[in-house]
Amino acid sequence: MIKAGVIGGAGYTAGELIRILINHPQTKINFVYSTSNSGNKISDIHQDLEGELDLKFTSEINPNVDVLFLCLGHGNSSKFLQENKFSNTTKIIDLSNDFRLENDKVFKEKKFVYGLPELNLEAIKKANYLANPGCFATAIQLAILPLAKAKLIQNNIHVNATTGATGAGTSLSKTTHFTWRDNNFSSYKVFTHQHLGEINQSLTQLQNNFKNEVIFIPNRGDFSRGIYATVYTDFDGTIKEAKKLYQDFYKDAAYTFVSDREIFLKQVVNTNKCLIHLHKHNNKLLITSVIDNLLKGASGQAVQNMNLMFGFNEKQGLNLKANYF
Repeated sequence: MIKAGVIGGAGYTAGELIRILINHPQTKINFVYSTSNSGNKISDIHQDLEGELDLKFTSEINPNVDVLFLCLGHGNSSKFLQENKFSNTTKIIDLSNDFRLENDKVFKEKKFVYGLPELNLEAIKKANYLANPGCFATAIQLAILPLAKAKLIQNNIHVNATTGATGAGTSLSKTTHFTWRDNNFSSYKVFTHQHLGEINQSLTQLQNNFKNEVIFIPNRGDFSRGIYATVYTDFDGTIKEAKKLYQDFYKDAAYTFVSDREIFLKQVVNTNKCLIHLHKHNNKLLITSVIDNLLKGASGQAVQNMNLMFGFNEKQGLNLKANYF
C-alpha cells in the first residue's frame, strides 16, 4: 500500500483523482493540500464524495509520501516544488504544463518524463518525476502518432477539437458562467494553443524530419466533459492500410482502441479510454479521437502512469464505465 499526497485539492482534476484513489486497492490518500480550504471536509467541496471519506483538507504536507500529485494551475507546480522539499523516494506526477517540454524538464536535479503511455511506456516505468500530458494534447497525439511512427506525415495537420466546460477549471470567468456557456459554441486560442508545443515535440520524437504545421482550432462546447477531435492530413494509402497501421500501433495499448464504427463522446465520458475512428476521402485521412478530458486527459491518465511507475497492473483502480444516460 502506497501513501499519496494531492496538492491543489479543490479543483476538478483533484476531485477526479481523489475519487479514483479512494477506490484504488494499492493506494491510501495521506493528505490533500489546499490552503484556501484547510480544515474543511473534502466532501464539502467535492460533494459527490459525501459518505465516501472523512478526510479534511490541510495546509501541511508530508514530505515522505510515496507519490505526490500536483493539481495546480499552470506555472504554479515549479514554484511549489521550489518552496517545498520532498523525500528522494517520493515520485512526483505533475498535471500542469510546467515540465512537459524538453527545455522545461530539468528542475534542478529532477528530470521529468513526458507521461503519454502510448508513446513513452518504458520510460514511464522507470520514471521518478512525470509530466502528465494536456487534455487536448492527449486526444490529438493519439490521433496522429501512428502516422508519425510510420514517417508518413508529409503535409500540414488540420485539427478541430471541442472540449467541455470542465476544461476551463473551477475559476470563474466570463466564458465559464452558465448563462454564457449554455446553448453556446465558440473558438479560442486559435493557432496558438499551449498544447501545440508538446504535440510537436512528440511528433518530432517519432518522425525526426517532421517540419510541417499542426493547424489547431480549439473550441468550447456547451457540455460538461469530454473532448471530440477531428484531425485530417494527406495520406496516399488505402483505408485498409490506415486501419492496419493504427491497429498495429495500439495493439498493446491499455486504453486506446480503433473502432470500425463512427464514435461519439458518451462512449468515453467517465472512462479512461480513447476511441479512434478512421475515414478516407480522396487523398485525405480523417481521424476522429474522443476522450474524457478529466480522466484520460488528466487524472485517469495520471493514475495510469502511477500504476506503471510503481509496477502495478496498468489498469489498477481504473475500472471506470461510461454512462449513456
